Amino acid sequence: MKSAEIIAQELEIQREQASAAICLLDEGATVPFVARYRKEATGGMDDTQLRYLESRLVYLRELEERRETIACSIEKQDKLTAELEQQLLAAMTKTELEDLYLPYKPKRRTKAQMAREAGLEPLALQLLENPELDPETIAADYLNPDKGIEEVSAALEGARRILMEHFAEEAGLLGQLREYLWKQGELRAKVQDGKGEQGCKFADYFDYQEAICKIPSHRALALFRGQNEGVLKLTLDTPAREGREEHPCEFMMAKHFGVREQGRPADAWLLQAVRWAWKIKLYPRLEADLKLRLREQAEETAIDVFSRNLRSLLLAAPAGPRPILGLDPGFRTGVKVAVIDETGKLLETATIYPHPPQKQWDAAIDILSSLLKKHRVELVGIGNGTASRETEQLVVELLKKFPQFELQKLLISEAGASVYSASAGAAQEFPDLDVSLRGAVSIARRLQDPLAELVKIDPKSIGVGQYQHDVNQSQLGRALVGAVEDCVNAVGVDINTASPALLSYVSGFTSTVARNTVEYRDTHGPFASREGLKQIPRFGVKTFEQAAGFLRIRGGDNPLDASAVHPETYPVVQKIMAATGRDIHRLIGHSDFLNSLDPALFIDEQFGLPTFQDILRELEKPGRDPRPAFKTAAFKEEIQTLEDLKPGMILEGVATNVTAFGAFVDVGVHQDGLVHISALADRFVKDPHEIVSAGDIVKVKVLEVDNVRQRIGLTMRLGEMEEKQSSQLAAKGHMKKTRRSKAKLPPTVQGGAMAEAFSRAKKST
Repeated sequence: MKSAEIIAQELEIQREQASAAICLLDEGATVPFVARYRKEATGGMDDTQLRYLESRLVYLRELEERRETIACSIEKQDKLTAELEQQLLAAMTKTELEDLYLPYKPKRRTKAQMAREAGLEPLALQLLENPELDPETIAADYLNPDKGIEEVSAALEGARRILMEHFAEEAGLLGQLREYLWKQGELRAKVQDGKGEQGCKFADYFDYQEAICKIPSHRALALFRGQNEGVLKLTLDTPAREGREEHPCEFMMAKHFGVREQGRPADAWLLQAVRWAWKIKLYPRLEADLKLRLREQAEETAIDVFSRNLRSLLLAAPAGPRPILGLDPGFRTGVKVAVIDETGKLLETATIYPHPPQKQWDAAIDILSSLLKKHRVELVGIGNGTASRETEQLVVELLKKFPQFELQKLLISEAGASVYSASAGAAQEFPDLDVSLRGAVSIARRLQDPLAELVKIDPKSIGVGQYQHDVNQSQLGRALVGAVEDCVNAVGVDINTASPALLSYVSGFTSTVARNTVEYRDTHGPFASREGLKQIPRFGVKTFEQAAGFLRIRGGDNPLDASAVHPETYPVVQKIMAATGRDIHRLIGHSDFLNSLDPALFIDEQFGLPTFQDILRELEKPGRDPRPAFKTAAFKEEIQTLEDLKPGMILEGVATNVTAFGAFVDVGVHQDGLVHISALADRFVKDPHEIVSAGDIVKVKVLEVDNVRQRIGLTMRLGEMEEKQSSQLAAKGHMKKTRRSKAKLPPTVQGGAMAEAFSRAKKST
């Protein structure tokens, strides 16, 4: 089956759609370009479908390449039969291919091979085909001192080794055993001797077992981290079959090869060969295979979680073109201050020392008030790290003292700011600015435009994933780059203000083209039209095709250059103007008129209905920003620390991270609280992303506060406290009626789901 057919079936689309998308990608088109400007060719496939197709295509092509290599190797051995060739062609996974290749794969000289060289293969096959034969009697005919076979026992041992290898290399059986173990196996974790104290963070897994196929991603990655650190030993177990002494997999193997105990002379010998084949050859291999399968699935889920959270952060509402003051809080080293203008240009910096040990509170207020007045600042962004709430109180007092400023303050995530501050990009952008002050600039810019600023930071440093350091880093990197590309191109980029980091994610751009673009802009001034892009060094025809529609030129020669209408479709707009007698200014923004147009008059073989509809949407509101409107969470001023929180409080907060087991929410006390997946909604929730995304402003109720372990339990089911109290009262009444003694629960039960989730969260770093 061809790759296009397989992908079409998996995505539930037509084969022609998949083929067209594959062809476009092979020609060098990017996913954002194909999703936005080639809808007619792909039948409207979106960026999510195209990202899956792109990734799946790599796997299928690697599979095909491996299939050809294996077939060639077997053919060179003169062992490629028509039946085997069909089996190879039918294999849909790399695992299936390797199972089929196993008997023919060149390997080091095994005991089975040495036994074959000693002429013992006929003995092994005779006993397997006819268990009525007596092993010792028939083995006597195969003694060969020249080959080292001097005794009957040596002949039988060699024959057993041959059968063990034969049993372990049967592709069909391997597949059956692997799936049986996946469905029935349990992964067991035990603490390694003497590692209990050293690995206390893995205490939940010191004596743990769970069905391997049901282990969620975050738990699987925690287990593998414990194993990698030498704290945990992981083994795969299967439940014994009731009434049977042998292992279920041994039973399946024996049945597959027709081996069974019927009192015949060779039965016991054959069963022992099966047992040894399982224990020595198959079990270790299958255990490794299934651990790898679990890890790969867990990594895939973790990468997906990271990508979705990253998208949410990148597409967070921008404050927009306003003068902003950024504060990077600190105690001993002071609070770093930076002011940026409407375009993100740095205007002024300062360092104030309002907190211990200097305690220059009044002087700090004077400096800030001066900066606010001088630059007409409208927003203040405060980093949410050390000393953030103390610095927020400074701003609160400042605003009370100078109410005429009428500005808003917000806490901004500092995740990755220090990484950016010390990066080569930051050094190039601010060569004369102290590293510590660059963080304040980043905080201010994150508030103004999260997307434009966050693209300067390695996505893995933004801190919105789970176990991101434990997953395949190349796969994670590809997924995150794809997520950033989709976000950047969905929003569009102002070519006259964008940084090289932002431009590098534009469809068709490379880092070299991005640098060339900024250098050309700095030398020749702002671009007046998209046509001017063709003057940039190394900005060829293909780059223009891929990039032009995503680049915005505001206030340029052609109003369409500020929209997502691609230059290749400008003739369609010109056709509309000619047919209606309206110029471009009388088309833009006139929704009723635009919606009255008959598409049949303007579409053709090149530009169909999807493109025409996209053009009309852009003419209605050119360069529309898909991001939500800017709004802020209102933290309660009186809530500063964990000690201020009390069960039952209803607070507003910001979702900072969404994982497979729930969402973390910042309520303004330096410690994010956890809304467990079971407390996200009044219904069953399979995926927390159905309910909340990173960056969302949410209302939560405090369930419990653990000051000792710095944990906050939250719920988005705002009536949950009442439900919990009612159930507790009912439970007490039941206890009185039955007069049962209250048994002390083990620690893992006492904490409940919330405690378990916090324990997982602690390891999710």
